[in-house]
Amino acid sequence: MNASFEERSVWIQLFGMSLVLFGYFFVAWQMWSQGVTALPVYVPVFAVGVILMVICMVAGHVAAAIAGRPDGRDERDRLIEWRAESNSGWLVATGVIAGISGMVLSAPNVWTAHLLLFFLFLSTLLKLVLQLIYYRRGI
Repeated sequence: MNASFEERSVWIQLFGMSLVLFGYFFVAWQMWSQGVTALPVYVPVFAVGVILMVICMVAGHVAAAIAGRPDGRDERDRLIEWRAESNSGWLVATGVIAGISGMVLSAPNVWTAHLLLFFLFLSTLLKLVLQLIYYRRGI
C-alpha cells in the first residue's frame, strides 16, 4: 500500500479508536448487565480506555513516521478531512437528539451518557472510513 503519512495516520486512528472503544463498550455492557447503574463507576474504565487509545495512537504514529517520512499536510488532505467531517456530522446530531429524547423519557443517566458517547464514536468512525474512501478514490 503506497499511502501518504496522512492516510496512514487515518488508519492508525481508525484501528486505535475501534480497538479501545469497542473494548470499552464491551466492558461497560458487562458492568451494566451485572447491575452497575451508577455513572461515576464507569469513569475509571473510560479513563483507562482513553489512556490506552493515546498510547496506541502515539506508538502507531511513531512507527508510521519511522517507516516513511511524514510529508506536510496539503490542500488535498484538508479537503478530504473537511468533506469526511461534513458527511459524518449528521450522526452526532442524531446522537444528540437521541440523548435529549432519552432525558425527556427519563432514561437512566448511564444509558443517556453511553448513547451520546456511542454516537460520537460512530460519527468519528464514519469520518475516518470516509477519509479512507476519499484517499483511495483520489479526491
